[in-house]
Amino acid sequence: MVDWRGKFQIRRVSDFGHFPHLDLLEDERLGLYELIFLASFFVIAMIVWTREENVNRWLALAGVATLTFAVYADIFIATTARQGVAQRIFYVHVPSAWIAFLAFFLVFIFSVRYLIWRNAADDIRAYSCAEVGMVFCTLVLITGPIWAHPVWGVWWTWDARLTTSLILWLIYVAYLMLRSYMTDQEQRARFSAVLGIIGFIDVPIVHMSVKWWRTLHPGPVIMRSGGMGELPAPMHIALWASLLAFTLVFIYFVRRRTALEVLHERLEAVRAEREG
Repeated sequence: MVDWRGKFQIRRVSDFGHFPHLDLLEDERLGLYELIFLASFFVIAMIVWTREENVNRWLALAGVATLTFAVYADIFIATTARQGVAQRIFYVHVPSAWIAFLAFFLVFIFSVRYLIWRNAADDIRAYSCAEVGMVFCTLVLITGPIWAHPVWGVWWTWDARLTTSLILWLIYVAYLMLRSYMTDQEQRARFSAVLGIIGFIDVPIVHMSVKWWRTLHPGPVIMRSGGMGELPAPMHIALWASLLAFTLVFIYFVRRRTALEVLHERLEAVRAEREG
């Protein structure tokens, strides 16, 4: 925690019995809302699979509308608790983390599917999800220190949650680099699928890090039993509006990136035929 008279002490959150700003109580049970959130992964995966062009138009329109409302809710509706303006980063940081986890989960699913059925479409979907997921994971690493500085008094500390999040980012940087440098399509898809599966192991480690190790980072707010009822209604509005907006943006970007990659694969096939 931060002593605003100039002293800085690192203390475990549980030493206080509660997080001093948001009064976050730790709960080890898997709550109903966590189950609903995990189930939504499969629903979004099915949406990503659909290919109708009209869907893209509606996604773009809905994404812009909800993103506009989310910005309004963050600025004019949401409460700032005891952290002042820095609290508003919560409505960007948390949804970004959720969407990054969602993206890497889809990479895991599509990678498993590719190794089983060797369908090139699954490889393309995994690549698209990884690329867009990296955008949101990068946003997490940017907004986290901005939020931490006025609260903890430092931009970065090798906290368990921060360190494992950075490792997650580096894993998927390696995933994208692997795809960029390998020229053999089948070998690239196979190696990328293996890395996409192994890399996902770090996602639950990031999530559980605040429970397994001493950490400055607060425990789960929403992803636990009873977490929903402890947030004021204005915070609910801003948080879920941001999450919905980010989800729509994620789906739109993945669909567009997938379509672009399909065209690229077709172009490469035509070039190979001409050269052959």
